[in-house]
Order: sequence, then structure tokens, then C-alpha cells
Amino acid sequence: MIEKKINPITPSQRQTFLLKKNNLTKIFKIKSLTKGFQRANGKNNQGKITVRHRGGGHKRLYRIINFNRSKDIEGYVIKILYDPNRSANIAYIKNDSQSYLILAPEGLKINQYIKSSSNAELKVGNALPLQNIPIGSLIHNISLYPKSRGKLIRSAGTSAQLIQKINNKYARIRLNSGELKLILLTCYATLGIVSNINHKKIKLGKAGRSRWLNKRPSVRGVAKNPVDHPHGGGEGKTSGGRPSVTPQGKITKGKPTRKKNKKKLIIQ
Repeated sequence: MIEKKINPITPSQRQTFLLKKNNLTKIFKIKSLTKGFQRANGKNNQGKITVRHRGGGHKRLYRIINFNRSKDIEGYVIKILYDPNRSANIAYIKNDSQSYLILAPEGLKINQYIKSSSNAELKVGNALPLQNIPIGSLIHNISLYPKSRGKLIRSAGTSAQLIQKINNKYARIRLNSGELKLILLTCYATLGIVSNINHKKIKLGKAGRSRWLNKRPSVRGVAKNPVDHPHGGGEGKTSGGRPSVTPQGKITKGKPTRKKNKKKLIIQ
């Protein structure tokens, strides 16, 4: 997408970087592929805040995306759509019997034919098992188990690389973070890079845009009172007086938080 030019009136607007969405369809009114949803705004079923800095965003319709591309489905790309619920663009696919939405890879074109099958052609947008994808290919929407929905590499501009096939059982994949992971060769992945690669360059330019996106202000702990945060209080400006912690008192820097059972197929 192309950069949106802004005539700066304030200093913050000089740094603003937004993207034009002229080539995307914004309004999508197919009832079978959308649903309304009530946002939790970071609160649990007791009404207590469990995730801070959320609330007040614009009302949205949820687009039901087909992440499970392991079924033999095919169709033509009818539209490339804007989705307010994710950073990537989505594509509306239709054939004689059904229609569905998928994550749009970079370079996907309207009227292009795409297929999800073990014998699909090797081109952007097609989904195949990892055992049928050549080594070195860039992939996204990777499933962790056979016949399950894609879980890895779904954000705008991201991709993983297939590095190696081991003992006709596992594929070694380098994720966008640099992490190496083993995944069963029977799992499906989609060829290509996720669309909207310039998303990471976006600078909102004003606080109001963050509020439209359901983001509330983030206040430093040292600026609060002792009742609200472990770093709060003190006479004058203070440094907090202790290593960085959460409002609940848990260490935030250096302490691993990943569960032990998640490490078994992670190589590096």
C-alpha cells in the first residue's frame, strides 16, 4: 500500500506515517462470514481488569477467517479486503458451492485461482503439506498439528522459512523471530509472505488514533501512588527503588515466562 501524505499542523504530525487503503474493499456485508462480538476490554467475567490499557475502541464486525486450509478447497479471489481486527489484509474466495475468507499473502491478485490440496501448484496463496513444499520456501499460516487451523505466522509482513526435512517426519522451520522449530511434515502451510508489509512503519501521530484502536494510555509506575503500584510514591522524582516489576509485584525483566512443556519441539 502507498503512504498517505499529511499536511503537518502539529509537531507529532510530522512523524505520522499512514497507509492508503484505496485499493481495498472496506465494507463487507456477507452475514454468513461476519458476526458481532462484545469486546471484553481487558476485563474478566467478574468485571476485574486483567489486561490494562484497553477500552473505548470503535465498534467492529468480526470477519470469520478460514485458517484451516488442510481441507481440499479451491476458488477464485473476488476481493482483497481491509480487516479492522488484524494487521494483515484478507481475501474473499468464492467457488460454485461455497465462499470463505483467508489471510491475503503479498502479491495475491483478484481473479487468481487458489487451491488447498496436497497436489496444489507451487504458487503464492496455495496451501500444501510441508512435505510437498520445497526447502527454502517462504510460508505463513502454519498449523502445529495435522488437520488443525494455522497458528503461526499470521501478522502483517511476516513469513517463516522451511530450512530442512528430517527423517521424513519433521520439518525444521525458521520463524520470523529467528527461533527454530520442528513441525510435522503432514501439517499444512500457505506459500508466500503475509500482506501489508508496510504495517510496521505506521506511526499514528496522535493519541486519538490509539483510542480508536481500543488502546488506552499507559502510565508509568513511578508516576503513581504507592497504593496503585510497587514503584509509586516517594518525595520528588524517584527511580522506583527496586528492579522493574508489574503492578502485582512480579519481575518483568530477565525472568523466563514460557511454560516448560512448550520447549520440546523448539530447537533454538
